Amino acid sequence: MANDFSIQLSEVLLRLNKGTIAVSGGLDSMTLSSFANRVLGPNRVRMVHAISPAVPLAATIRVRDFASREGWQLTEVDAGEFRDPQYRSNPINRCFFCKSNLYGALRQITKGVIMSGTNCDDLDDYRPGLKAAKRNSVFHPYVEAGMAKDEIRKLASILGLDTLADLPASPCLSSRIETGIRIEQEWLSFIDEVEEWMRASLSPTVVRCRIRNSGVTLEIDPETLKSLDTKSRGDIVNRVRDRMPKSRQMDITFASYRRGSAFVDSSLTPTA
Repeated sequence: MANDFSIQLSEVLLRLNKGTIAVSGGLDSMTLSSFANRVLGPNRVRMVHAISPAVPLAATIRVRDFASREGWQLTEVDAGEFRDPQYRSNPINRCFFCKSNLYGALRQITKGVIMSGTNCDDLDDYRPGLKAAKRNSVFHPYVEAGMAKDEIRKLASILGLDTLADLPASPCLSSRIETGIRIEQEWLSFIDEVEEWMRASLSPTVVRCRIRNSGVTLEIDPETLKSLDTKSRGDIVNRVRDRMPKSRQMDITFASYRRGSAFVDSSLTPTA
């Protein structure tokens, strides 16, 4: 851990002395949790993971696995966002209500510092959740240490966490649902199942199952999409339709992956 960024991050954490990390199961929060646990020790840092229909099952399994292997002090909570009608209505700033519920739930179990995996790259993006973090006095160690996504991937490799270093971005499942369409658990379960099946079957670089007013769009990276012939696409459509809620049958189309394309306001560039 002799790299400058790891030294800076270590100094940031040591100044804090102790705290609680909101861990989603993605690269950023998982790497921060592993690093903080090694720097501060399990008696001074606790990881909290929110169990929710919007969290991919694979992410929850990953958090539990790392907690066991790395010796984390892990707590699982229900953040309660599904009881929030503002979140369920899925406005453009849905993430603000999601994170407000999450940080509120964390504040119920800790009076100390709450930390997130936000990094410097996130500051230039459309992130309503950052407003919720500010209102709840959430601390961002990566930002304080001047670290962006590339440094986090390098840190994961330094820590020997190669599965994290290569982990593709996977925002919450609600980000796949077009702005204004109500967030429903059956759609989130469908999205999670379809994306997991497509990853196992096609090994795409990226896959998103989008729910739009016009129907279901399967977005995959251009190279994988180009490799699919007419028969392959037909087979995929049939498999996806079999997984679709029976009361909500919709047209299924393919498209090249485009970041943030579930959002109505194209002038914004949210991570989705």
